[in-house]
Amino acid sequence: MDRNSFGEVLSPLSTEMAKSGRKQSSQKRVSILTSLDDSIGSMTPRGQMIPRTPSSLFRQPFTALSRSSLKQTDISTILGAAGKSPLILQNSGLLGNQSMLDESNWTAMLSPQQTGMFANLDLTEDVTTSAVLLREDDPGEAATMSMYSDFLQSFLKHTSTTIFDLVDEYESICNNQVNILGKIVYRATPGQQKFSKTASVLWLLKQEMVTWRLLSSLYRDRIQSALEDETAFDITVLNASEKTSVDNLFQKDALVRQSQLVVDWLESIAKDEIGNFSDNIEFYAKSVYWENTLHILKQRQLSTYIGSSRPLVTELDPDAPIRQKLPLDDLDREDDARLLKYLFTLIRAGMTDEAQRLCKRCGQAWRAATLEGWKLYHDPNINGGNEVQPVEGNPYRCIWKICCWRMAEEEQFNRYERAIYAALSGNLKQLLPVCDTWEDTVWAYFRVMVDTLVEQEIRTSVVTTEEVEELPREYLETNWTTERVFEELQATDKKRVIEENQEHYRVIQKFIILGDVDGLMEEFSRWLSKDRSVLPGHLLRFMTHLILFFRTLGLQTKEEVSVEVLKTYIQRMISEKHTDLIAFYVSHLPPELAVVQYALFLEDVTESDQRHHCLELAKEAGLDVAAITKTVVENIRKKDAGDFSHHDHMLDTGTTEADRLKIDVIDWLVFDPAQRAEALKQSNAIMRKFLASKKHEAAKDVFVKIPQDSIAEIYNQWEEQGIEASLPAEDDNAIREHLCIRAYLEAHEIFNKWFQHMNSAPQKPPLLPQASFTEKVAHEHKEKKYEVDYGIWKSFLDGLTSDVKEKMYNVLLFVDGGWMVDVREDAEEDPERTHQMILLRKLCLPMMCFLLHTVLHSTGQYQECLRLADMVASERHKLYSVFSKEELRKFLQKLRESSLMLLDQDLDPLGYEIQS
Repeated sequence: MDRNSFGEVLSPLSTEMAKSGRKQSSQKRVSILTSLDDSIGSMTPRGQMIPRTPSSLFRQPFTALSRSSLKQTDISTILGAAGKSPLILQNSGLLGNQSMLDESNWTAMLSPQQTGMFANLDLTEDVTTSAVLLREDDPGEAATMSMYSDFLQSFLKHTSTTIFDLVDEYESICNNQVNILGKIVYRATPGQQKFSKTASVLWLLKQEMVTWRLLSSLYRDRIQSALEDETAFDITVLNASEKTSVDNLFQKDALVRQSQLVVDWLESIAKDEIGNFSDNIEFYAKSVYWENTLHILKQRQLSTYIGSSRPLVTELDPDAPIRQKLPLDDLDREDDARLLKYLFTLIRAGMTDEAQRLCKRCGQAWRAATLEGWKLYHDPNINGGNEVQPVEGNPYRCIWKICCWRMAEEEQFNRYERAIYAALSGNLKQLLPVCDTWEDTVWAYFRVMVDTLVEQEIRTSVVTTEEVEELPREYLETNWTTERVFEELQATDKKRVIEENQEHYRVIQKFIILGDVDGLMEEFSRWLSKDRSVLPGHLLRFMTHLILFFRTLGLQTKEEVSVEVLKTYIQRMISEKHTDLIAFYVSHLPPELAVVQYALFLEDVTESDQRHHCLELAKEAGLDVAAITKTVVENIRKKDAGDFSHHDHMLDTGTTEADRLKIDVIDWLVFDPAQRAEALKQSNAIMRKFLASKKHEAAKDVFVKIPQDSIAEIYNQWEEQGIEASLPAEDDNAIREHLCIRAYLEAHEIFNKWFQHMNSAPQKPPLLPQASFTEKVAHEHKEKKYEVDYGIWKSFLDGLTSDVKEKMYNVLLFVDGGWMVDVREDAEEDPERTHQMILLRKLCLPMMCFLLHTVLHSTGQYQECLRLADMVASERHKLYSVFSKEELRKFLQKLRESSLMLLDQDLDPLGYEIQS
């Protein structure tokens, strides 16, 4: 119907006031309250949707949801084998008169000054909450943020056997949020950007809510049909009545049954939107219709009448205006037009009983009777019985239907009157002109399709001896399918319906109705490839949980598309800081991809407590925590990875922010003692890079991250496995490398202390020339203090010198093959590690020799300096192999300097006494 004029229809009172000068009878006019009872409020309860629809002419209590009383079955294995849309969109009913939710349209449509749609909202409820939310930049997003966690909690509460209870809970969550947003929209200031943003979210959630409703309804039936098909068999009933035949049709034909479910779904949406507005309508002329015309006709019979002489009908039977081709009084014609629009609205919402009640209240009981003729005829006494039972339905339904068809074709009738009888008779051509929205149009097609299929069944299965005039052939012979309905919908000339065809939720609803999961997956893929960043978060949440729903039912979804949807939703969760939800959705990705995705998320988690929490969530979700933490560390340490470079001419460099990330990433591997071996391997890799860059402080920071008991812990865990063999070669080599790095860092640290102490020697006090006696006495005291300080300094220096020599020799003469040399050769090959260790020997060992020579030479141990030559040249240690030619030349030059010092001491070049 034309919902643009909804406010106009609901507000005739102002018109009446303008016409107050008319006849007294006009005061007994229609008084209609301009409110919709919480139009965006509570939805129709789940269980009422199917059995409630009185306008569903042929649906009986055995349709899908009533069939759900069958014994619960584990449905997870039942079917195991088995253009850019506007972000702010339109809807029928409350939101139905706007094709785009732009700011100006929303201001005009939802302003409290323009409509009374929210007049019945409890404005005292949640005032504080709404006021707080209205301060947000996007109140809609702020108010609905909890939906992400609510959906996950609901999913975790249900099993595969209660999947439809889960879908109903999804719908309920959406409904609650729709109620909240409705109140926010009502209180918001029209014209603000946040107003249109909130209205956009409201529309999205309303569409999501009704889509879950559709999904539940159709897939309950499809699953139950799959169960029953195994034992189904046709039952032929002799002397079947219309009602019995249609009952059997609904029982055996999934197309007609599910098409009726679509009709019921669309009618439930319409009912939600109009609320109980008819309860607020008072037609005071309860027993007389066309009272204004009647009043004028009576006045004209009086000799004193001096009013208008314009021609009016002279008879007041229902057919008089058509038969006499004369008009009614203007007020009565307005009343009729208003009433007919109301009646169509009620029939569109599946409220035929309410439409009949309204007709009777308006004094048009005859019209109420015309809405009764659709009922299928059934005589329970035809096959005999002990007791006579009442006959049901209309025995002359065929005649009634032909009359309805003709009335729909009659151009003299009001467009809504024609649409009412077109809906009752299945006359699609006359029904479509009043269907301006996607929902209205789909309702018209599916209602006519069900009507046609039922009529075809009746005419082939019910034996009748009466010859009646046939309905048009094109009606009876139409071969309806759901695919044809949507093909017709694509070919419509209504701009609004064409636009709605492209909207996200309309596309989803279409494929759910078609049962085409693959087609829906292709649409998802198209949306993601176009620009996934503009897809609303709530739409991504819906897409994700829809895929999980299909997987739970055992339906096959395109794996690559499902993965992309999940990945996109996970990225949205990460960007919006829904930390506690991410692990669950990652667990539904393929295992290898799950590790990669969760590792990418953890890279940006820096707080220790938060890291521990994220790992606990991953463990609860069944993710491979060990592989994830290893991947995180590898990702971080390989960032900005340059080649190893010789650092002869480099000064010690400071720790950068990027270095700090690499240092802190080791924390991921120390939470779980079982990962100590991996912690050693990854820390070794990071420290190798730092040592090559001469970032000794950064390497030291990494080293202290490793718990001191790590090596013992590795051996204990290996022994607990009850394996008598030695540690795996990779672990054994990692432990040795860790000890090598420790030896190097200790040597470097003690050398720095030695060097600092060496250059902080106390200075001998000078004696000024021509000093006075007092100055000389003072100088003697200073010299004594200097001698004491020098003795302390020298003693400490000797200790440091001894320590630094020991630490440096530990590196240069590292046991079992040398520093940074693996002992176990049966380990899995790692060319990068092997290359780095060889390069580190070449980078660090010559430098360590030079530093050791500096220590010895500076402390006068010249003879020991020369012994370094023996150590470097030794075939046992082969240190000469790590020296370049330039380094050997430099080393020999330093040895020459030591020999010269020995010669100055009257010793030979090697430090021995010269024998005469």
